[in-house]
Amino acid sequence: MAALIEVKNLQKYFKSAGGQVHAVDGVSFTIEKGETLGLVGESGCGKSTLGRTLIHLNEPTGGEMFYDGRDVTRLNTRQLTEFRKDVQMIFQDPFSSLDPRQTIQDIIEEPMRLATRMSKSELKEKTIELMDTVGIEKRLRQSYPHELDGGRRQRVGIARALALDPKFIVCDEPVSALDVSIQAQILNLLMDLQETRGLTYLFITHDMSVVKHISNHICVMYLGQMVEKSEKEELFDKPLHPYTKALLSAIPTTDIHHQKQRILLKGEIKSAINPGPGCRFASRCPYATEECRQGVQLKEVLPNHFVACNKVEEINGL
Repeated sequence: MAALIEVKNLQKYFKSAGGQVHAVDGVSFTIEKGETLGLVGESGCGKSTLGRTLIHLNEPTGGEMFYDGRDVTRLNTRQLTEFRKDVQMIFQDPFSSLDPRQTIQDIIEEPMRLATRMSKSELKEKTIELMDTVGIEKRLRQSYPHELDGGRRQRVGIARALALDPKFIVCDEPVSALDVSIQAQILNLLMDLQETRGLTYLFITHDMSVVKHISNHICVMYLGQMVEKSEKEELFDKPLHPYTKALLSAIPTTDIHHQKQRILLKGEIKSAINPGPGCRFASRCPYATEECRQGVQLKEVLPNHFVACNKVEEINGL
């Protein structure tokens, strides 16, 4: 299977009063066509910044990005317009991401109105079709976002993302603002759309249970860097990085016979401002040595299982 997305050493820095914030720092990965890559990590680790940079809502500071074999790292205005027909984003908050002054009809048809030459009747017909696809009653076409519940608002966001028939969608915590019962509906909708339309997803979340449900492969981020990546089953069955183990230990379980011992992380979180070359998890890692504070590289420890840890073999008995 061919890779639709390939990212090499991607960097995104922001200027601040204290120096440069290394929000995304040297991240590399691929996403195969029709698959879902789950991107997990705690708040502030750079997940959303990575997603936004990938679709050029943020311009990258360094590195390379390839879409379907084409270098899209630096695009001019015309190229960016064409690129955005193929890539879209579903945002975290379905209320703030929708224009409160527009009707549902206007919100969904706006991308088509800007990027195509469809007539008013064609726009209306396509909008109704998209509403039906995502499970919104067509009687709500003239409603406003505040008149809908959170689940319907997120469905509107999904319909808008589908308007130009994209091939790749960045899902930025699309269910975190929803009730648990609605989360399952939206996740199942996304999976159904992937199957019927051949979509490829980057699914960003801090919820390990959610990422396990929807992903094929998983990348774990910590303070702007990738610390572990592998197939979903491999990561959950055999996590190798100390940070990944701590994340998995925090997943609630109702199985009283297989209660996991919670791993509590101690120590200060390293600043993302001018962080230096060392492992960014070293200040919270019980296995860290002076070598770890000097530098660390992401390496293949098991087949298709990559870990950024100098002590990974020793910790896991490999």
